[in-house]
Amino acid sequence: MVWSGAADAPLTVRIRALAPSLHAGELRVAEFIAADLASAVESTAQDVADQAGAGRATVVRTAQTLGYDGYPQLRVAAAQELSHLSSPDESDGTLHGALRAAAERFAARIGDSVSAITEESLRAAITALDEAGRVLIVANGLSSPLGLDMQLRLTAAGRPAEILQDSLAQRIAARQLSSNDVCVIVSGSGANDASLAVMRSAREAGARVLAITSFSRSPLVEGSDAALVVPSTADSFQDELLHTSRVALMLVVESLMDALIAHRGERGREARDAVLRVLGTA
Repeated sequence: MVWSGAADAPLTVRIRALAPSLHAGELRVAEFIAADLASAVESTAQDVADQAGAGRATVVRTAQTLGYDGYPQLRVAAAQELSHLSSPDESDGTLHGALRAAAERFAARIGDSVSAITEESLRAAITALDEAGRVLIVANGLSSPLGLDMQLRLTAAGRPAEILQDSLAQRIAARQLSSNDVCVIVSGSGANDASLAVMRSAREAGARVLAITSFSRSPLVEGSDAALVVPSTADSFQDELLHTSRVALMLVVESLMDALIAHRGERGREARDAVLRVLGTA
C-alpha cells in the first residue's frame, strides 16, 4: 500500500501518516528525511542510504511508498516544502507565551493535515452519512469526545445517529446493522482493539464502515470502505504518542458536518432552523 491521499500533500505529512506502518528500514529513511529536509534535498539516494543505515533500494522503495516515482521526485517535494516553511515564534518563557506558540504551530500545520483528504473520500463520506438508514458512531479512548461531538452535530443536522460507550454494546449494535447502514469509527491511531472489534462486527453485518483517523496505513483504514485520514500536527511520531492531540480530527469532524448540511439542501436548512428555534427559547 502506498500513499493514497491528495497528490499535493507535503512530504512530511505523508511521513507522519504512514510512519507507524513502515518497515524498519523504510522508517529509518523516512525519519532521517523528515529530520533534515535540507539535507535530503542535497543528498542522493545513496547518500541517504549511507547516513540512515539502509540500502539504496530501501531509499527508493520508501520514496515510492510515500507516493513518489522515485527519490528524485521526493527531493523536489522536500525542496517545495522547505520553500514554504517559516521559523516558528519561540515561546517567551511564560505560560501564555507557550500557549501562543503552540497555537501558532498548529495554525501553520493544519492546512497540511487536511490536504491528505481527497475530494473523492470526502464526497463518499458525506453521501454515506446522508443515505444511510442507521448511523452508528464508535469512538473509544481519547477519541471518545470526538464521537460524542459528531453524534450531537449529526442530530442537529437532521441526521439522527447512535453512540454507545460500552465496548460490548458497540459490537452488539454493529452486528445488528444492515447493508443500508453506516458505522463511523473515529480513532486517532486506527489501531484501538475495541474499535477494530466493532469494525469487524459491522463488516460481518454487511454495513459500510467509514473511518476517521490519523494514519493511512492502519488496520482501521484497511478494513474500512471509506476513510478520512487527518495526519497529526505533532512535530514527530514520538510527539504524537506523548501528546495524542485530536484537534485536527475535531476540525475535520466539525467541517464534515457543515458540508453534510449543505449537501442535504432544504433538509439541512430546515434542521438548522429547528435547532435555532430551540436555542432561541433556551
